[in-house]
Amino acid sequence: MQPISDDSGRSGDVIDLTRQLMRFDTINPPGNEEACAAMLQGVLDSAGFETRLLPFGPGRANLVAYLGDGSGAPLGFTGHLDTVPLGAQDWSHDPFAGEIVDGRLYGRGSTDMKGGVAAFVTACLAEVETLRKGPGVVLLITAGEETGSDGARAMAADPDLPRPGALVVAEPSSNRALAGHKGALWLKLATEGVTAHGSMPERGVNAVVKAAHVVEKLTGFGFDTAPHPVMGAPTLNIGTIAGGLNINSVPDRAEITVDIRSVSGMDHAALRESLAQYLGADVKIEPLVDLPAVWTDPADPWMTRVDATVKAVNGIAAKPESVSYFTDASIFTPAFDGVPTVILGPGEAGLAHQTDEYCEVDKLHDAVEIYRGLIRDWTAAPKEAS
Repeated sequence: MQPISDDSGRSGDVIDLTRQLMRFDTINPPGNEEACAAMLQGVLDSAGFETRLLPFGPGRANLVAYLGDGSGAPLGFTGHLDTVPLGAQDWSHDPFAGEIVDGRLYGRGSTDMKGGVAAFVTACLAEVETLRKGPGVVLLITAGEETGSDGARAMAADPDLPRPGALVVAEPSSNRALAGHKGALWLKLATEGVTAHGSMPERGVNAVVKAAHVVEKLTGFGFDTAPHPVMGAPTLNIGTIAGGLNINSVPDRAEITVDIRSVSGMDHAALRESLAQYLGADVKIEPLVDLPAVWTDPADPWMTRVDATVKAVNGIAAKPESVSYFTDASIFTPAFDGVPTVILGPGEAGLAHQTDEYCEVDKLHDAVEIYRGLIRDWTAAPKEAS
């Protein structure tokens, strides 16, 4: 594909657009996604899309873009612009430059997931005439995904948001069509005690000791649910433990953070109640992130057509798959009444959040062709797909 750039920054080349997105430092926290979203708004405005930049705190914004003739529910594409911190290790390649070495485009966000956003925007620019003659697309480009889908939550609450009939989540999947992902329930557990001088511990109640008993008990917690046939079993990880202010005092508070990954069909409220009963009234539980699992039956008619489109481009045969990471679909799919949802993007899930993150150039180009195929398919058969 040859690049088609002009002074507005519009480009028909997915590599060029990925690089433009990566030059914006959108590390979250603090995010600062607004300038990056505004650049994309200009690109889409120039192509005739109806766009709205939705402020989401200082320096932050979501972007909604729509193009279609109103004849039916549009096809939805979603992706986020925020990235995670660079980490303590040195990078071999400038994380904001988009260097290409041996067919790999390096940089923070290349795989997770500015490459995916660039791919669906590029596909839409290439299919503008198709989009104008049918139900079209709605692009839901978010801020704040990495810290719990805060941007998607704010966007989904907008009463004027166009409602898609199906949703493509361009998160890293190596261009495989994935039918869902696990949910995330992050909890803070707190134990309380009574402070006292460290030389007289019998006068206090040690909250850290209480927390240690909680940790031991958590290792024996059993989920009262059968493994999902594709997602497998739910998991529980004890992430952090902290307590006490100084060495010579009995600590009166300790905190534990827990990362639970749920499977389709699990109710998070019931899970929290079960955990509370298991740990006892002495442990206070506060939810930090609460995002349900997402699952679409692989036999869904639209999903089977997605599989066919993917195979036509890269030869990857369909099989039921899911991933353990969460996406903004945890917010959007329920908000849109459970529309068919596929996780499908050019990045490599194993490289997300890594030093020297990269995305393969060929997969970026393949993703554009896959998304173009999905747009043409949706235009031809939107009623069947929705």
